[in-house]
Amino acid sequence: MAVLKWLSICLTLFCQGTAASKPCRWTQFRLGKLNDVSINLLSDMGGLFPLMCAEENVEQMFPEDLYKNTEGEDVSVVALEAMRYVDQLYNNSLTPVTWNRTKLNMFQNVIYRQVQNLELCVVGGVWESSGDGGSVTLKTYFNKLNTVLKEKEHSACAWEIVRKEIRENLVQFKKFIDSRVKP
Repeated sequence: MAVLKWLSICLTLFCQGTAASKPCRWTQFRLGKLNDVSINLLSDMGGLFPLMCAEENVEQMFPEDLYKNTEGEDVSVVALEAMRYVDQLYNNSLTPVTWNRTKLNMFQNVIYRQVQNLELCVVGGVWESSGDGGSVTLKTYFNKLNTVLKEKEHSACAWEIVRKEIRENLVQFKKFIDSRVKP
């Protein structure tokens, strides 16, 4: 009986090790496509940055090297962390925005779907974040976006700044995915 228990434990560890060494198939084949959809929806739902918000616009907050700092991380883990932040951000009150509501809902659904699928890739703690600077930088970046929303009282212009920033984030994330995910 003890031998069977020991064999069971070894087999479980072997399977987890094998799973951890293989990239998630969903990440390889769907993440990039859904990221492209997200970028397009962000552009389409609000159009060009409104002239009325030009004075409130802040300099780009996105750290261009953010995803370069995640080199030792699994793509699924980094993607999950980033998409969770985007999902949380867009679950705030969006009442002042004048965006196309259908495209906004589609954007929220695409982000939610990415989070759900990435959680399946990362489930069980097989892949853990190493806690490198990328995670800290990502958290700091999204805290800045939340601060902009709070300081500008979730105004339409504050949301335009956030939309512009998230679009830039997703464009840089696309470069990260393309450099790391090989079908």
